Amino acid sequence: MAADGEFNKLSLQAYSDENFSQKSGAPFEVMINPDSYSRSYSISYVDKENLGGLAKSPKFNKILSEKLSFKIVLDSTGVVPLTTSNKGKDVEKMVKDLKMVVYNYQGKIHQPNFVQLQWSPMIFNGRLESLTIDYKLFRADGTPLRANLSLSFIEFMSEKLTAATEGDNSPDMTHIVTIKQGDTLVDLCQKVYGKSKYYLQVAHYNDLTNFRHLTPGSKMMFPPLK
Repeated sequence: MAADGEFNKLSLQAYSDENFSQKSGAPFEVMINPDSYSRSYSISYVDKENLGGLAKSPKFNKILSEKLSFKIVLDSTGVVPLTTSNKGKDVEKMVKDLKMVVYNYQGKIHQPNFVQLQWSPMIFNGRLESLTIDYKLFRADGTPLRANLSLSFIEFMSEKLTAATEGDNSPDMTHIVTIKQGDTLVDLCQKVYGKSKYYLQVAHYNDLTNFRHLTPGSKMMFPPLK
């Protein structure tokens, strides 16, 4: 429950950078929280045929990115109370706002946005994989009054973070930390290195423009330092 007595709503925040440090516009807040969501995990194997070709021995290739999928409803019939951000908007405008966050090509970064989905305590950093919109109710002129949306996101990690996670960058010494609410870079450096003085080097390594503000749910690397 939120502090004001209302249920926390699933929100989708666009980011313009792969480190999820530069927000792009206001978040999109769903009208009704999904009644369920699914997280899928997959492993890729390469089939290696044994002598004679009678059986195959799957050989590990890589762990694939996690996927998150769910369904939401957008409604302007008046049956469902509008959220603060959706007041005065019809279904088409709400769909347009959502697509601006998760789907539309952004000229400044030459690609769609990076998206962080947050529904406490769930935080997921990813990119839209698919969006399906089913329009259900209509006015006499054909204007839609309700839309059922199915969304699927694929997890995203920057190349630098992926390399550290896969062990290509001193796996025994590089630490990956998921930022929690209230964490500070100074405190985290104290925990990882036993000294807080390295916070500027860590901020530079992670391309942080404001080391005083860490985004909950984001991942940060603490590399081996001299």
